[in-house]
Amino acid sequence: MANYKMAEANSRIIPLEDKIFGINKLAKEMIAKEGADKVVNSTIGSLLDDNGNLVVLSSVVDVLKDLTPTDYADYAPIAGTPDYQRDIKKAAFGKFQPKCYTEAIATPGGTGSIRNTIQNYSKRGDQVLTSDWYWSPYSTIAQEIERTIATYTLFDDKGNFNISSFDNKVNELLSKQDGLVIIINTPAHNPTGYTFTDDDWDKALESIKNATKNGNKKVTLLVDVAYIDFAGDADKYRSFYPKLENLPTNILVIIGFSMSKGYTMYGMRSGAMICMTSDKEIADEFKTVCSFSCRGSWSNCTRASMVVLSKIFADKALLDKVTAEREKYCQMLVKRGKTFQASADEVGLNTVPFDSGFFIVVPCENAEEVGKELQKSGIFTVPIGKGLRVSVASVSEAKCKMLPAKMLEAINKVNA
Repeated sequence: MANYKMAEANSRIIPLEDKIFGINKLAKEMIAKEGADKVVNSTIGSLLDDNGNLVVLSSVVDVLKDLTPTDYADYAPIAGTPDYQRDIKKAAFGKFQPKCYTEAIATPGGTGSIRNTIQNYSKRGDQVLTSDWYWSPYSTIAQEIERTIATYTLFDDKGNFNISSFDNKVNELLSKQDGLVIIINTPAHNPTGYTFTDDDWDKALESIKNATKNGNKKVTLLVDVAYIDFAGDADKYRSFYPKLENLPTNILVIIGFSMSKGYTMYGMRSGAMICMTSDKEIADEFKTVCSFSCRGSWSNCTRASMVVLSKIFADKALLDKVTAEREKYCQMLVKRGKTFQASADEVGLNTVPFDSGFFIVVPCENAEEVGKELQKSGIFTVPIGKGLRVSVASVSEAKCKMLPAKMLEAINKVNA
């Protein structure tokens, strides 16, 4: 928007329409006109079954149905119910419960944890660091509270984590700012599907420690684990947590956890921000300042989802049932991702390094034009700067097998 009549821009760049929802709308219009069998809608960031229906864990629905009126109608405490604050740590960390000070604050999905972290651990005008491939609402959130996003190059020319770019950007920003918020979205990164390896973590943490070793600078590391429950083996994808324990006191770790994916409760907006620190005073401060931010924005979160989580973790049989049902759908998602990757390799379609999760990125020139060319064939993807994002979460395995050839054809046609 260029001109405002009553509203103030306040240094924000506000589009007339959200890109993803706009393309999704076009896909739905074509489905209504041509039929679902003629359309591949790979824009949706939710897990759908092969018939295009939203996957909702029936075991979670059963718990919802048994809630009392008080369970869903009463206000929840600002920071979340005590049971929820305890159980969300179990959900987030699994068997890797941290050996350091932790505090949990309820947030509306993972988005709330991102907002509160940037608000409380950076200053107005600061830049927040993340990779060059990133979930676009990071920028929206930063702009809304008068910060901006800076990026490092995620991959080097061999497709590995680009520690040189990361290290240079961390030091560059800390030369201009007293502190730095760094967002690392792993495992199953949105939009690439990349997961940090143990070696990646070791290099990144060493870089951060070196940049802050004099004690006059501080870093808050926000680890966005929104997709962790659909990355694959629960223990394998949580095994990095011990690396984040007992870091120097001027490095604060915040885990951004969401119930949207792992518990298929997208619309109930439930999640948490969980701090990890070697200093009790810093943990206490985290609880105070983040609770204040909750009160000053959304006030409190949905009690029903908090009660659901606590009921699940209070009953081992129920927890096992939820876990088993989730695992079934997780395997479906994993198969889709592997099928897309295998088909891409077969036809020679280049993809950004992919491990797991909801999305895969196909890098290409003129992504907007390629996206429009694909739409002519009923294929809807999301152009994101240097490539196209494909949601393997929202399309069948058969369509995942077919898509790479169609995408390569469109890329070649546009860039001939």
